[in-house]
Amino acid sequence: MYKDLSFDELSQLEIELRKQYDNFKSQNLKLDMSRGKPCSEQLELSTDMLDKINSKSTLVSRDGVDCLNYGGIDGLAECKELFAQLFDVPVANVVVGGNSSLTMMFDYISQCYIKGAGAEPWFKQGDVKFLCPAPGYDRHFAICEYFGIEMISVPMLSTGPDMDVAEELAKDSSVKGMLCVPKYSNPTGITYSDETVKRLASMDTASDFRIIWDNAYCVHHLNSQQDVLLNLFDECKKAGNPDRVVMFASTSKVTFPGAGIAALATSENNIKMIKERLTVQTIGPDKINQLRHTACFSNIDNINEHMKKHAEIIYPRFDVVLNGLNTELAPHGIASWGKPNGGYFISLDVLDGCANRVYELCKNAGVTLTNCGATYPYGKDPFDTNIRIAPTFPSVDELEKAVELLCICVKLASVEKYMKTFK
Repeated sequence: MYKDLSFDELSQLEIELRKQYDNFKSQNLKLDMSRGKPCSEQLELSTDMLDKINSKSTLVSRDGVDCLNYGGIDGLAECKELFAQLFDVPVANVVVGGNSSLTMMFDYISQCYIKGAGAEPWFKQGDVKFLCPAPGYDRHFAICEYFGIEMISVPMLSTGPDMDVAEELAKDSSVKGMLCVPKYSNPTGITYSDETVKRLASMDTASDFRIIWDNAYCVHHLNSQQDVLLNLFDECKKAGNPDRVVMFASTSKVTFPGAGIAALATSENNIKMIKERLTVQTIGPDKINQLRHTACFSNIDNINEHMKKHAEIIYPRFDVVLNGLNTELAPHGIASWGKPNGGYFISLDVLDGCANRVYELCKNAGVTLTNCGATYPYGKDPFDTNIRIAPTFPSVDELEKAVELLCICVKLASVEKYMKTFK
């Protein structure tokens, strides 16, 4: 345990660690663990899809829609059925869009801001605030910043956002909603408990509250220990708040990040408002891409089988990171981390005040991590502790080097912190 070492012991350890660190710097590494991108082997799993639509006869949907032409603003019938299985909701409650669920979230919040979410437009109601589970997804925070929505951090627990805090904050009428990743959460990897989901569905709110339920990793398991997420759509209906949830998902990390399909699921009232906007916004999404996907995946079982192939590719990468952390950091009491059963990230917490130092050391030696603070609203980690690790994109060999260096940097930053206590 580093906290038990004397100043002389820490000084000797710092010398040894700097030698190891300088050795890495001399290798001129260029390794990237900053974003949750699928690796090339994962992308190869879906390349056969590109040959599925190869003649005029295959460009007509099941119910006769010519997919080369305009129309179908809310998606092809067979594609809506596929996402209805993914969301576990009725087909009538699904809208299929383009390739990006982030775009659909942005559009929905924009609609609420300009037209309202059942009541008058948000911009006419004065201050607009959102609850933001933190650490959380940086792109959610970016959407809030774009619209000038004030972000209020809600601490993440092992069961999801701290509901005692969330319920108290929701009593403020300026709090209009929450953005979250409820399954294999970005970055912590936790899945919201049944109790958390039920409390989100039933909590008293002072506004026409909306939960942007970004179920980005709903089928992205790493192993047989699969987390199960309670269906918020059903729970909101039971609680008498059917309009509260708007669920989003995409195939970005199932097929192609740049050419997948995205969809949302929500109540009949919300669907009506969304369709009214879509008739002005578009004359139809990319129906050829929707056909391409349903030609490969006719049901949820097909998707689940496909995702097992993804897991076979990325599980060893997560294993490399977790083994490295367990071997190099666990004995010294200088960090903690989660062991997710799915998703794309590992959340590492180092000693208070050390995350930016670790980031700087890694960067100077050729390993890029997610910017420290990115997992908190406004980019401000209150304790400077959280580091998001994205293991999927580098090769296993690259990861082994990157994790070895990361552990050296965590040790060095920790030694520096403890040495200051003697001055």
